[in-house]
Amino acid sequence: MLLGLVIFLAIIAITIAAPLIAPRSPEQQQVTWRLKPPGSQNPDGSVNWLGTDQLGRDVLSRTVYGGRLSLVIALTSAIVAGLVGLLFGLLAGYFGGAIGVIVGRLSDLQLALPLVLVALVIVGLIGSSLRNIVLVFIVTSWPAYARMIRASTMRVKHMDFVEAGHALGARTPQILRRHIFPNVLTSLIVLASFDVSRMIQLEASLGFLGLGVQPPTPTWGNMLADGRGYLTTAWWIATFPGIAIVLTSAAVNFIGDGLRDILDPRMTT
Repeated sequence: MLLGLVIFLAIIAITIAAPLIAPRSPEQQQVTWRLKPPGSQNPDGSVNWLGTDQLGRDVLSRTVYGGRLSLVIALTSAIVAGLVGLLFGLLAGYFGGAIGVIVGRLSDLQLALPLVLVALVIVGLIGSSLRNIVLVFIVTSWPAYARMIRASTMRVKHMDFVEAGHALGARTPQILRRHIFPNVLTSLIVLASFDVSRMIQLEASLGFLGLGVQPPTPTWGNMLADGRGYLTTAWWIATFPGIAIVLTSAAVNFIGDGLRDILDPRMTT
């Protein structure tokens, strides 16, 4: 968990400090410098630490700036989807009835349909802007949170301390806020940590297929797409954003595994 946390925080720090780290603008083209290997030097004395792509753009600059969008999409989508799922999951688990049926059916529908295929269809219909991609990730992800929170709420609401709260005259909002919410929060945090990794990979998949944020704005996904035609002649174009995706996803998964071990009472007893 600590290894994952260190790697993930380092990646976040690098993307935040992109203007200080990137040698030049990620969209700046210099065709005479195209397909230069890592470590090569330009006529003006600058060094291409990770090489250049087919349009002479600096791969290091594009990888660092591309991480910004990939992380923003993943973190924003996971947080908003988690909050929406938390709200509906609490209501569905505590009150049941129609809202419980709706949440249950939406969760079943999400499990029945391939998420990547659904995202491809929706993005293809409404467009591939940054806002639309985040919206698609939220819409396709919140039922999973709601399903888990609903199950946890149904279990917790029958426990003795909740019954005691009812007996002492606590109102429903107070019961939900003070007794049930703290007991389902750990599950929400663990699921969100794994979901960030999944959304990073999903965003990269959409970008690779040409349905992510459109060029010239760099993301790790569309950088992979740019480099797939040059794997034998300029391997560095796709390799370094690919390494960034693997490192970030692995780091977030390490964090999720550690949080699950720490927060799950069955693992600590």
